[in-house]
Amino acid sequence: MPNARATHLTRRGILAAGGALGLGAVLAACGDDKDSKNGGADSTKAAEKSGPWTFEDDRGTTVKTDRIPANIVAFTGVAAALYDYGIEVKGVFGPTRTKDGKADVQAGDMDISKVTILGNEWGQFNIEKYAGLAPEVLISTMFDAAGTLWYVPAESKAKILKLAPSVGISVYDVQMPKPLERMLALAESLGADVKSAKITEAKKKFETAAERLRKAAKSRPEIKVLAGSASQDIFYVSGSNLSIDLEYFKALGVNIVEPSAKALKASGGWFENLSWENVDKYPADIIIMDDRSSTIQPADITEATWKKLPAVKAGQVIARTPEPILSYDKCTPILDNLAEAIEKAKKVA
Repeated sequence: MPNARATHLTRRGILAAGGALGLGAVLAACGDDKDSKNGGADSTKAAEKSGPWTFEDDRGTTVKTDRIPANIVAFTGVAAALYDYGIEVKGVFGPTRTKDGKADVQAGDMDISKVTILGNEWGQFNIEKYAGLAPEVLISTMFDAAGTLWYVPAESKAKILKLAPSVGISVYDVQMPKPLERMLALAESLGADVKSAKITEAKKKFETAAERLRKAAKSRPEIKVLAGSASQDIFYVSGSNLSIDLEYFKALGVNIVEPSAKALKASGGWFENLSWENVDKYPADIIIMDDRSSTIQPADITEATWKKLPAVKAGQVIARTPEPILSYDKCTPILDNLAEAIEKAKKVA
């Protein structure tokens, strides 16, 4: 992998920084599965009869269509969140299928064999396939303040965005509850029964998990938590600013290890690059590691300097989900897992 470093910098820079390195992409619209609610013909007919649809997204753009969209195309993580709310899409773009053919972590519970994959990697977006889906709306997240739609290639966004209206949900410099609320509102507009027992219970469990994390952090303020991400040549340490999960963790009282403002500046405020020789720069009791398929996972890290870290030796390394699937069901374990790690952690740093 001669270009591993460049490739990872490009993808991590945008994956984690959402365009902070000037490599962001804008999104377009499209989609459908067989329905705007549960993939059935009956609900499709219901959508067709439902009359006009309006939704104001986080760019301040109001999207209007003659009916509730049934043909939805979305970034994989967005599609996974909508799926949890009973809304199925027709096409996806973004990390969907791993090299061994399994569903990517960002695909959640979706059956990826039932969606058209327009692009599985950064820069991939099959416009012909997209047009063939007769898209009615395209939905993605946004990692910057400029309204850049995640995983819509900058070089082809004009063509893509001409085919259907687009919706952007911001995951930039906000805490986790906000985009969760926005995704739920979007799902409701598309036909989800947000007052159902399933969704009501999921939200309640999320709130319980948040309180558990708050209590764990308050009772053990000395426990330092470092957010890391691994590539072949670089270990990235994320600051708590800008990221929806880390900002929320900090607001709940978690002691997040913070790189200096100067060190973060090069990435637009998202993370500091460390060589593997300097991976011990910041003492930490718990390390939460980027779980995306574009990164090296802890079990596959062979660097001796990594293996010597106190948190690693103590077995206090857990997964971090920098791009959470924005449903209450998927975000609850993120809070519970960190709370449990803090509750059980030995002070090693």
